This record gives sequence, C-alpha cells and structure tokens, in this order.
Amino acid sequence: MTRIILALLAFLAFAPSALAAPPEPATLAEGQVLRGRFVQERHLKGFQNPLKSEGRFTLVPGRGLLWRTDKPFAMTTVMSPSGIVQEVRGTETMRLPASKLPFLSKLYAMLGGALGGDLRSLEGLFAVTRESDPAGWRMVLVPLKADDPAMPIRRITLTGARLVEAVEIVKPEGDSDILRFLDQELIAGPPAEDEAGLLGAADRS
Repeated sequence: MTRIILALLAFLAFAPSALAAPPEPATLAEGQVLRGRFVQERHLKGFQNPLKSEGRFTLVPGRGLLWRTDKPFAMTTVMSPSGIVQEVRGTETMRLPASKLPFLSKLYAMLGGALGGDLRSLEGLFAVTRESDPAGWRMVLVPLKADDPAMPIRRITLTGARLVEAVEIVKPEGDSDILRFLDQELIAGPPAEDEAGLLGAADRS
C-alpha cells in the first residue's frame, strides 16, 4: 500500500511547467491527456541495490491516473476521485474506496491541484521552494505538518523543463523513491477506449 501511495504522490509531478523564474506550473486542462514511460528506483535501508520497476502512465485531468507497471511484473493501478483500484492480468486484486480511507481524498485533492496548476492547493499542505535549474527548473516541497501520520513524506523534489522529468520522494526514516519520466506526450483529446474503461471501473468504487 505504501508503495502505491508513494508512486501516486509522485504524480504531483505531472503538471507541465513554465520556464519562468521563479518556475510556476502551467495548466493541464480537461480535454488533454499526458502519456509516457516511467522508471522507478526504490532505495531501502538494508538493501545494497535499489528495487527497480518500469512501465507506462496515462494522466487524464478530472478523471484520474493510470499507472501500468510492466517490469518486474505486470500490474495496473488506477486512481480516481473514488479511490484506488489495482488489477493483475485483468483481474481486480484490490479496491480501496476514498469514502473508507479519507487520506485518498486528500491525496487526490493534492494531485488535482497540481494537475490544474493550482499552487494554492499545494501550498496548503507543503512549503514550496522554487529554484532555477541549468536545464529548466527545480521545486522542493516540504510538508507543513511533518508529524501528520497521513503525510509520510519528508521531502519531494521535482525537476524538469517543459514537463517534470524526475521526482525524488524521501520518507522520514530515510528510504527514498526516484522516478524518471521518459517519452512524454501531451495531446488534446479523450483517453483511449481501454483507458476510459479502467477509469470508469475505478469510478464505481
């Protein structure tokens, strides 16, 4: 469960960002779809080498996020305002309604704020520091309530140019996740039929 939440929190990163100083997220509007590949490395205490996973993502503003892991094994995680649904080879293996786990509502609100370019939503939960970067920009988010058990994050660092290209998530005990986003494509239009089907199934939580 923690792995899924960390991965989804990382998708605060997917708001396209302007090359301004200080950097500000641009708006990803309804009617657009963001797709790409991800590579995730999880660094855990006691493990010499990071745990690595790869896959594809689709982000649909106002609808939700599809996070499809291809390696080391196939798994699809769908997050919508209704909650989280996980599938393995087309079989549902987990369903967590937001109505029964209030943190999911907070998580989706944060994601929605980032997707809509609404910095006020982020600044209500994080102290946000914006910096220029030689290749684009850098943004550091530190929780305003570090002792909040519903926010098991010490720091989130986002870097990128037109879009976010890397995210580092550091947990209080020192474990971290590093995600890199590749081959990103932002297009206008509805999600594909299979994507819409997955999002619709998640809405029935």
